[in-house]
Amino acid sequence: MSRLWARFAGFFSNKTLIGMDKTGNRYFAKSEPIDGIVKEKRWVIFKGEQDPTSVPVEWICWLNGQRKKAPTTEEMVELEARRERVKLNVALLKKEEEERKAKEGKAKSIGKATGPDLKSFIQQFPTDTQGNIIEAASDSNDVTSDKRVPGPITKQPESSEPSGSGSSYRPGTWQPPT
Repeated sequence: MSRLWARFAGFFSNKTLIGMDKTGNRYFAKSEPIDGIVKEKRWVIFKGEQDPTSVPVEWICWLNGQRKKAPTTEEMVELEARRERVKLNVALLKKEEEERKAKEGKAKSIGKATGPDLKSFIQQFPTDTQGNIIEAASDSNDVTSDKRVPGPITKQPESSEPSGSGSSYRPGTWQPPT
């Protein structure tokens, strides 16, 4: 019953049909005075299920007020044709890239490129808990030398006075920048 009442009341409201998209969604606007300022309210009535992903980008911009004028049917057709051309160009570029890789003899890999194997890199330099390099056993008779990994950097205590050796330096005259 409330649906019937809503349709009946809709005939007497001051909403205006602005346009319709290719999926059949209808777009409306209504001007209302709020606090002495006339504001325009915009909304969409979906055809079938209420699926917000079926609203084209141009209509979303109009609904959010990013566009003053609603998109025209000619504009929508032109933009749809452009999107199709872009999709075809992307498919063509992917095909050319695959052919180029096949000519080079590289295996096709789709997805993320992998980075360097850091674990195997780190294992090349084994150390003990004190930071000393552990000598790896080798087949040749190498002269072993005492190789050490630099120890941790110790932080020097901060001074309240700046230090320097310039001829113009005078203790107690330094002021922090403002």
